[in-house]
Amino acid sequence: MTAYLPSDPGVAWAGAALLVLTLALGFVIGRIVSPKLARMAAWGLAALALVGAERLTAGEPAGFRMLGILGALLYAMKAVVSVEERIASGVLLSPLRWLAFAIGWPGMRPSLFAGLGTRSLPGGLRLAANGAVRLAAGALLFLAARRAWAGGFALLATALALPALSLMLHFGIFNLLAGGWRQLGARCDALFRAPLRSRSLTEFWGRRWNLAFSEMTALGIYRPLKPRMGRSGATAAAFLASGLLHEIAISLPVNRGFGLPLCYFALHGLLRLAEQALERMGHPISRHAWIGRTWTLFWLVLPLPILFHRPFLAGVVWPLLGD
Repeated sequence: MTAYLPSDPGVAWAGAALLVLTLALGFVIGRIVSPKLARMAAWGLAALALVGAERLTAGEPAGFRMLGILGALLYAMKAVVSVEERIASGVLLSPLRWLAFAIGWPGMRPSLFAGLGTRSLPGGLRLAANGAVRLAAGALLFLAARRAWAGGFALLATALALPALSLMLHFGIFNLLAGGWRQLGARCDALFRAPLRSRSLTEFWGRRWNLAFSEMTALGIYRPLKPRMGRSGATAAAFLASGLLHEIAISLPVNRGFGLPLCYFALHGLLRLAEQALERMGHPISRHAWIGRTWTLFWLVLPLPILFHRPFLAGVVWPLLGD
């Protein structure tokens, strides 16, 4: 676990100060009246927060470095989506609601918190119960991964650890958060929705897997670019941006493997454009469930090693399994 501990407590305090400053500036930027100026300021904040976190953690272990970089970028992107949603629909959250959205929810739709503090919404307890079950299942699977690692079965341990971590975080903790916020009046819902049922990559990326990321690219990239670039151009730009953001999350913390996550998302962008072309010709890949699911699972799993490349596994994932 030393990969997740800073070499100096001062670095952790400086990182916390950077996050607080990013949040404060993001709140102010979200209230800039001029759309053009607000967009420039929000993206400028994202760039400065990223560079600041990267420089601050330059000499730190990969796990801590990843958390610092992702935290700063996540908080800065809250400003970007707040600006875009205000421009599109006029949503402007109160200070407390905006802080709840920015700090306490991984999703990227500020409008969900417009009703926070009013009445409880249905489904909260169900989501929380679902999250608790998935969290427990992920923890058991992670214990199995650690035992496999201790026994010298590195490949098996890795194959178990990745879905275990996803179960605990994506399907466990995130659902617990969604359930809790619904009880308080925010319209949060599951961000990961039965991804194995996807009949196409379009369905997987757009409606089932990591809706927080989909919301971010839709609000911050796809929606502003679609009027100028069209649907296909905006889709390609969104996947390119996804690749670059995953480079930041996966390759930058370990300073190795650059270009591989980008290739993964570039490939998926091309495949999604191919799906759109088939749909226009009247032959959607999703017409037959077994064909669509086989196609989707094949392209998700086969190139997965170029997304989670070995330097990332060695620097970020394997230290969780044992020293």
